[in-house]
Amino acid sequence: MTTTGLIHQAAKATTKLQSLTDDTIGMVLCDTAEALRKATEEILAANRLDLERMECSNPKYDRLQLTPKRIEDIASDMQHVATLPSPLGRTLSLTTRPNGMTIRKVSVPFGVIGIIYEARPNVTADVFSLCMKSGNVCLLKGGSDAAHTNRQIVEVIHSVLRTHGVDTAICTLLPSDREATACLLNAVGVVDLIIPRGSSALINYVRDNARVPVIETGAGICHTYFDKAADTAKGTAIIDNAKTRRVSVCNALDCLVIHRDRLADLAALCAPLGAKQVTLYADAEAHQTLQGCYPDGLLMQATEEHFGIEFLDYKMSIRTVSDIDEALAHIARYSSRHSECIISEDSEAIALFQRAVDAACVYANVSTAFTDGAQFGFGAEIGISTQKLHARGPMALDELTTYKYVIEGDGQVRW
Repeated sequence: MTTTGLIHQAAKATTKLQSLTDDTIGMVLCDTAEALRKATEEILAANRLDLERMECSNPKYDRLQLTPKRIEDIASDMQHVATLPSPLGRTLSLTTRPNGMTIRKVSVPFGVIGIIYEARPNVTADVFSLCMKSGNVCLLKGGSDAAHTNRQIVEVIHSVLRTHGVDTAICTLLPSDREATACLLNAVGVVDLIIPRGSSALINYVRDNARVPVIETGAGICHTYFDKAADTAKGTAIIDNAKTRRVSVCNALDCLVIHRDRLADLAALCAPLGAKQVTLYADAEAHQTLQGCYPDGLLMQATEEHFGIEFLDYKMSIRTVSDIDEALAHIARYSSRHSECIISEDSEAIALFQRAVDAACVYANVSTAFTDGAQFGFGAEIGISTQKLHARGPMALDELTTYKYVIEGDGQVRW
């Protein structure tokens, strides 16, 4: 079937999906989670085929790679989504007009959601679980890098859907070619929403070429500001975790901003990074401070190009500032408005940072690695929105609904 045919077939399945009870949806998701566990070897075999076509040095490699632990995490997140309250049919507001007419604002699904993503096979399962729970048909447009893995995961999902008598079109995997992307971006009147997940190049392309509404999940250029009143032990642990837990994810630390009065602590703060072979691009003051205290082959002079970049690698820049105002100015200039952090024991500095920083997630003394739907208690996420319309931050069930007004009366008319 052509891509256009697949899209229209999926759209026709919306009515059937929205007629399913929440109990049925929960059973399907729990059964799918268990089926994914049982298919671990088959999924890993498909994943190896994809990994063989990618260089290990590619920043996407870690995102593409699945392990038994990662498959278990995917299954566990799906089970968690199954247990969450349905986001549908909730009364968001209720008013009664002077003429007795009642107006209810009620949460409803978007209908058909298209997801365009790169080498992230976990997205396939996460999107399915969140879309099914929120009553949305999902159109999955994965990249060619993960084609084998995505097909295997969708095959598992479809086997469970067939067992429950549910139309498999509610989870449709589109071809991984560019023609499928073009069809999806132009499916006006059929697709209700498109969410891109991937590099800034992908996101920009989708935003610039889509004729269907788009919610951007932007790149993560994340900063951590080590304040004059920061605790060194906390800072060392937070910086290490934010930078090295998984360097290929969007919540990983890209730039350490440090107060000039705390440069004496910089070597201690960066010691765990040196042990993990993180290359540092330090400004003049930070570079001078770290010379002789950090591995020579990993310490570089920063240039302007090293700020405002999402490294997705064992690399980090360092900027020295004279006060919190200068730190805020640096972050405002280079941030992608994803996740920003302050490390400080000064409550006034923390409050100022939280007020002034324009980002989806603003942290105080906590690693930015927690910007994740599962970590926020949402079960999973469909992406991290860095825009301000409709959704911001980790997008989960509530963000996959819109609303309609339901009006009831007893013969009222208006002349």
